[in-house]
Amino acid sequence: MEEKNNSKLVLKVQDLHVHFGKQEVLDGLDFEVNKGEALAIVGPNGAGKTVLFKSLLGIIPYTGTIEWKSGVRLGYVPQRMEIETDVPLTVREFLSLRDSKNFSEDRAKESIGSVSLPESILEKGIGEISVGQRQRILIAWALLGNPNFLLFDEPTADIDISGQESAYQLIHNLQQKLNLTIILISHDLNVVYKHAHQVLCLNRQKICFGPPADVLDDKTIQKLYGGEHGLFKHDNEHKH
Repeated sequence: MEEKNNSKLVLKVQDLHVHFGKQEVLDGLDFEVNKGEALAIVGPNGAGKTVLFKSLLGIIPYTGTIEWKSGVRLGYVPQRMEIETDVPLTVREFLSLRDSKNFSEDRAKESIGSVSLPESILEKGIGEISVGQRQRILIAWALLGNPNFLLFDEPTADIDISGQESAYQLIHNLQQKLNLTIILISHDLNVVYKHAHQVLCLNRQKICFGPPADVLDDKTIQKLYGGEHGLFKHDNEHKH
């Protein structure tokens, strides 16, 4: 990646297209992410948000350009833990699957502490812990890889409203503490205003891109969601 114009640039996407058969899911997408930023991706169901993540992770074919800055270490946190809750697996055993050769008790405790969970949870079975705790375990799993760039695919999709704000606050705190760059998918515009430096409005094509306070207006929301969502108003304290 060329760094002459912007030494902070860590991801550059140009003319990204993804097709499933004859169906075009992403159409000519362009955007950039700078080091230390939080980019939120918003859009209706079926807009291509998760497909974009899979493209960035290199697990589905695409055309166009995805350029990562040298030295980027990716971590990915899915929507939910795709594992049966009756599987006889403790949290410690689950985390050890991330990197069994280099796994240690100290690393397990450190990762659990990073997501504000008690060490005692390591002894519990995956089926014994709450949905919110399982989501934090997934974040701990990702942190074991020592990433500097994290992708969050709707990190509060299955969490009740009372737990959602604390989850997003945790992500924000981790970003500050570990100097992470973050892309997250979210349906909550309040979260976007509060925690994102940039927002990408996506509905197969790029509808908007820029600071939330600058690009999220009523006309854009109408175009993005077709009237299904209203624009939440915010004061200046949420501007970056």
